[in-house]
Order: sequence, then C-alpha cells, then structure tokens
Amino acid sequence: MTISPDAAHQERIARESPLFATLPGDIDVSFEFFPPKTEKMNEQLWEAIETLVPLGPRFVSVTYGAGGSTRERTHGTVARIQRETPLEAAAHLTCVEATKEEIAEVAEDYWNAGVRHIVALRGDPPEAGKPYAGHPGGYENAAALVAGLRALHPFEISVAAYPECHPDSPSAEADLDNLKRKIDAGASRAITQFFFEPETFFRFRDDAAAAGIDAEIVPGIMPVMSFAAVARMSAMCGAEVPSWMETLFEGLDDKPSARQLVSAAVASRLCHKLYMGGVRQFHFYTLNRAELAYAICHLLGVRPKEFVQ
Repeated sequence: MTISPDAAHQERIARESPLFATLPGDIDVSFEFFPPKTEKMNEQLWEAIETLVPLGPRFVSVTYGAGGSTRERTHGTVARIQRETPLEAAAHLTCVEATKEEIAEVAEDYWNAGVRHIVALRGDPPEAGKPYAGHPGGYENAAALVAGLRALHPFEISVAAYPECHPDSPSAEADLDNLKRKIDAGASRAITQFFFEPETFFRFRDDAAAAGIDAEIVPGIMPVMSFAAVARMSAMCGAEVPSWMETLFEGLDDKPSARQLVSAAVASRLCHKLYMGGVRQFHFYTLNRAELAYAICHLLGVRPKEFVQ
C-alpha cells in the first residue's frame, strides 16, 4: 500500500500528538444499531441516534435477526431513520428462511421508503448450534443475494468480511474467495467482523489485496461494554480475544463507569494504530449506546459538523 505525502504528514502528526489531540478528523465513520424490542429500548436507541447525528456519519445500519425474526422492527427502524433524520440508513438483509420472492418484496419496500443502501449477508442459522442450510427457493449465499439485489435496483451494497476467517469457512483462502465473489457480484465495500489487534486487520487487508480484492474494506470496531458478552460473541464468530484484555477488564464487572473508561482507552488505542496504518474509515458496533463511539470519534478528530469551520 502506497501512502500519499499528505497522509504521511498526517500520520507523523498523529505519532507526535499527545492523546491524538491534533488528528485532523480526516476520517469517515458509520454506526450500527439493532432494532429495539421494548419502548424503553426504543428510547435508548433514539437517544443514541440523536447523539451521533451531529458527527455526520456516512451511514447508519440496522441489523436483521436470524431467520428474519426482526424483519418488521428492522424495517420500521430503518424507515424512520431515513424519514426523520438527515442520515443515510442502511438495512441489513439476509438469505435465511426466505425465498427470493420474499427477499425481493422486502427490498422493494426499502426502495419505496427511500432506502438505497443494503448490508447483504448470508445470515446465521435461526437455531443456534445448527449448521446453516439454504432455504428452498432462496439465495444460497451472500454473493447470490448481492447479485439478486443488483438485478432489482441500483442499491449501494455492503457485505461482511472476516479478518480471522468465518467459522463456517474451510480455510482463510476459501473465505477470501467468498469475499471476492461478493465484491464481483456488485458489492461496494466490505465491513469486517470486530477484532482487537491492529495487525489482524493489516494482515487481512494485505491478503485481500493479494487475492485481487480492490474494494474498500472498513474495520468494524466493537467497544467493550461487557467483557463477558464480548467473550461470548467472539467465541461464536471466531474472533480472538487477547489475554491482555481479560487481565485489563478483570474486576470491573460491577464498576460500569470505570469499565467504560477502560473500554474507551482500548478501542481508541486500536483505532489510533489503524489510523497510523492508513485507515480512514471506521464502522462502530454501538449496541445502541452512543457514549463510547462518540468518545472514540472525538479522539480521532471527528467533531459535530456545525462546529467545523
């Protein structure tokens, strides 16, 4: 990867700046939410959205439950974001438990609601622990879903990437081949599964380039709101949790404020090292909470757009 003179200058400033204070804010961010189940959770979601709107994200995405279990809530949340905020809303859509016709109907509803961005995913099995099986009459994988969506409308399409290999892939090479098929089918970018060491991303980025993948690859950042929850999610998706993280979060289970400070420091360290390696796009898994994502963006130089001169 060749770094431009301007980028090299900014990275030199970043190295010399205490606590990243002079980072120029030359990055793009996006945020992921999940559809709320209760009125209280709905209030929390909209508080998070209102907090993050001023940062001017490229888009915000809303997840889709296994087997379409949150279809209506996802659609309602995405449509409301598109309708009531200045944000571009991206809707997650999976292959699981749906025919091609059913997926086309959902996609048409999004298009009619003004949604132009889809995060196209194979999806997880609706029953945990069971192997994935394609639905009769449905799309067999995410690459086929991307092609099907492209045939319907000129959606912008993001797909998933796995720096530490998808658990269902027989090898890292096969996983990269699958990613390339998704890009070749028409995806605009790949957003990665979360990871905790910058070298994990850099190795994956290099391997993807060597495999002929030239689309944008955006690192997915998961600030730790609960170490136990992150450990469980990591075990399910094949992400490695470094031993130093367990040591760092030990004893903080009943100290949420202290845990949040530590989490902000850990995620900021990761983002800063990625920035130093030329990364200028970041996607934050917010879990419908804004504080940590906002703090990390601030450290990266992102400021509310109305205050930018």
